[in-house]
Amino acid sequence: MRILVTGGGGFLGTYIIQELLKNPRYIVTNFSRHSYSHLEDLGVPTIRGDLKNPADVERALSSGFDAIFHVAALAGVWGRYKDFLDINFIGTKNLLEGAMASGVSRFVYTSTPSVVFGKDDLLGVNEECPYAKEHLTPYAETKTMAEKLVLQANNSQTFLTCAIRPHLIWGPGDPHLFPRVIQKGKEGKLRIVGDGENLVDVIYVENAALAHVLAFEHLTAGSRVCGEAYFVGQERPVKLWDFINKILENVKLEPVSDSISVKAAYRIGWLMEKTFKLAGIEKPEPPMTRFVALNLGKSHYFSHDKAKRDFNYYPRVSIEEGLKRTFEKREILKLGP
Repeated sequence: MRILVTGGGGFLGTYIIQELLKNPRYIVTNFSRHSYSHLEDLGVPTIRGDLKNPADVERALSSGFDAIFHVAALAGVWGRYKDFLDINFIGTKNLLEGAMASGVSRFVYTSTPSVVFGKDDLLGVNEECPYAKEHLTPYAETKTMAEKLVLQANNSQTFLTCAIRPHLIWGPGDPHLFPRVIQKGKEGKLRIVGDGENLVDVIYVENAALAHVLAFEHLTAGSRVCGEAYFVGQERPVKLWDFINKILENVKLEPVSDSISVKAAYRIGWLMEKTFKLAGIEKPEPPMTRFVALNLGKSHYFSHDKAKRDFNYYPRVSIEEGLKRTFEKREILKLGP
């Protein structure tokens, strides 16, 4: 079976490819704007191209593929709406149309729980939770648009789709979450938002990759997985600020103790967003935004029962084991000796 992975050179994409390669029946190719030596070392070729360009997508799919894992996306809490729209929505639309035209039969989409995250706590909600009425970032809005498109394209017989919603992915090679927390900790710029008791879902990267592959292997004609979205996470939610302090402890930094209320952080985020927009500042992102304030101060964790029922997902690597593996590979996290 020939499988195309978009964004396979990235953090999650690489782990999905490694998980797929455990099955000798799968022949994997990456589609990205850049080539990656670590994929070449795995024997995985890259077709270079841009998802925003329909001609590039058509050229890539002309090689003939049975399935697609669409992992590539523009993530972030700040930036031009058009950039997020072009990559996350238009790119997905181009890929979907190309897939259906070229005979691809299965399409697994990497989504995000941000599609349902608004202003309120999310306490163990399941996939019946509606999409947020208002999205506070162009990332969340455009990922929602793309997820809807993917799920609506499913016909349960000849073109099968599903969406996986991993939350706060981390592990060896993490280029975002842990390095960001550690850098802010070094700079003394972290403050507990709220009372520090908020619970959130996290997921170790190998578990996130496994969830994608399990869903794919159960994505067969007429199955429960067809046209469905799934929250996936660890064996339990974590207290966010305890988890952050555990990260800091592993690199011998002081724990976060100072705090600010959610309401105050939200107001600061609103003010900074207005200031940056009026000044036309696209980079760097504001030190605080409304979305970040709510993410740091509110609870957002989810039921994983549907993924367990439909494709037997459960985390194979525990939180404790994941932390151990991550900090054993300090050079991959670029944390120094």
